[in-house]
Amino acid sequence: MEWTVGAGVAAGLLISVVTAPVGVSGAVFLLPVHLSVFGVPNPAVTPTNLLFNVVAGPGALWRYRRDGALRGPLARRLVAGTLPGVVAGAVIRVYALPGPAVYRPLVAALHLPLGAWLCARTLLPARRPRPAAATGEPSPAALTALALAVGVVGGVYGIGGGSLVGPVLVARGLPVSRVAPAALATTFVTSVVGAAAYAVLSLAGAGDIAPDWWLGLACGLGGLVGGYLGARLQPRLPERVLRLLLGALATGVGALYAVQALA
Repeated sequence: MEWTVGAGVAAGLLISVVTAPVGVSGAVFLLPVHLSVFGVPNPAVTPTNLLFNVVAGPGALWRYRRDGALRGPLARRLVAGTLPGVVAGAVIRVYALPGPAVYRPLVAALHLPLGAWLCARTLLPARRPRPAAATGEPSPAALTALALAVGVVGGVYGIGGGSLVGPVLVARGLPVSRVAPAALATTFVTSVVGAAAYAVLSLAGAGDIAPDWWLGLACGLGGLVGGYLGARLQPRLPERVLRLLLGALATGVGALYAVQALA
């Protein structure tokens, strides 16, 4: 138990320091650690990851709020779309996808093209100016639809959704400094709702549905500190570096899960 708690704190801290500057909670990187290192069973690994997001989220959010980066409607629109999606995703996970068979391939299929797209857009910017409608923030309807889809995926896999919505919005031209706080706020709120949904489902369902409380809390405490440090680091990093970091993280996650799925 002591080894597990200590390793969980260290893992949460290290991952969050790297991912918080680009609006990713780090839960997507904890999935393989929880499955392969700590041996968390399915589908309990999903609420364990959501518990990490709940505990770790306030660290980065407090820092972003202090810097005034949470102002604006983007976070509110993302939260409004993802909340119903994460509940639907939790139900799908427990009753339709309880095993790990489809877990890794789908995460790989989602993140690989997103990360490659963002890296390409950053390294090889378009030579001709794009029409105003083709860049910038999506329309409210499109943003709600995107948030709903991300919420479903986050509810199924316990990744909050920041690692998906962040690359999409940044690749459309929004600055990372604006997207990152909104993505983390969305991840935190949806994780609270998702964790509550799993707690209710565990009362009526059979099997390993409840989270691994000790491990989730330990990783979350590490993420609480790491997220604050990462958010504090963000203003010191150039926009191009942040975009490449976000794209590299998404690509790395996709490649990792693709290799695990093939193995």
